[in-house]
Amino acid sequence: MSRSLYPHRRQRRLRTRGAVRDLVRESVLTPSDLIQPLFVKQQPGPDEPIPSMPGQSRHTVASLVERCRRAWAAGVPAVALFPRVLDTIKTEDGRAAWDPDGLVPEAISALKAALPELLVITDVALDPYSSLGQDGVVVDGEIHNDRTIEALIQQAVCQARAGADVVAPSDMMDGRIGAIRDALDEHGFTNTLIFAYSAKYASAFYGPFRDALDSAPRGGTDKRTYQMDPGNGDEALHEVEMDLAEGADWVMVKPGMPYLDIVWRVKETFGRPTFAYQVSGEYAMFKAAGQQGWIDERTCVLEALLSFKRAGADGVLTYHATEAAEWLGR
Repeated sequence: MSRSLYPHRRQRRLRTRGAVRDLVRESVLTPSDLIQPLFVKQQPGPDEPIPSMPGQSRHTVASLVERCRRAWAAGVPAVALFPRVLDTIKTEDGRAAWDPDGLVPEAISALKAALPELLVITDVALDPYSSLGQDGVVVDGEIHNDRTIEALIQQAVCQARAGADVVAPSDMMDGRIGAIRDALDEHGFTNTLIFAYSAKYASAFYGPFRDALDSAPRGGTDKRTYQMDPGNGDEALHEVEMDLAEGADWVMVKPGMPYLDIVWRVKETFGRPTFAYQVSGEYAMFKAAGQQGWIDERTCVLEALLSFKRAGADGVLTYHATEAAEWLGR
């Protein structure tokens, strides 16, 4: 048989042994690439499992601390907090968001006392506190951009004062990054990072999260008037460019896997710390398919998380963070 049928360059030689594959692997996932989102509740009583997110719960502050100990022990360097507050404190303007004695300041204080090196990231948005389930202040049926920014400034400063390491505006109002940066600096919080939800799409994948916080919109405008259209890619680059110019330290693309092309474009264009959020709907699908035995949850989740690194993400917010870190450590 002719030698020409057997090329000298054989890619399969790079796949023959585990040690060889390890040495030439281009993208690597480690626990330090992961951020664990967690829910904390104001309601009395024990933790409340979230039916649409198996394995996730609304934690009491005490339980939250223990849950974070597990994440930290597994090598996860950061957690992102999302509050489920009492319905009785929700208002149309969401003013409970900057209550210094509120749930989030209490949770931050407890975490920093127990785990001082753990990075605590806090959500800057009004929807958990809004009686209308909106990320901003509603005026005449529409989200008022500048009045919302004034509220977000107070929320971010309140969180920084409580000890948050990173504040993460997730509202998608125009100009809020620069306004929050100015306010933080004026109050002496120059080392508090801003993690901008820069390319946050109006996605159908957020449903379980809204169940967890009871934050589905109930009045006012459609969220598509401020979250991005899923059909747009160039717009994401404009949003990221503006947020970086206004002082964002990190930028995020949300959701995750359906927007890997956006993650790639953002990282290639700007070369700045870029993260993706593997959101609640993505988590729920992996869990449901795994529980049915249709997929191997562990291997599929780790493969999916690796895809974010291959696309250029510096890190991933994922509800699987602690489990994935524990899997990687075994």
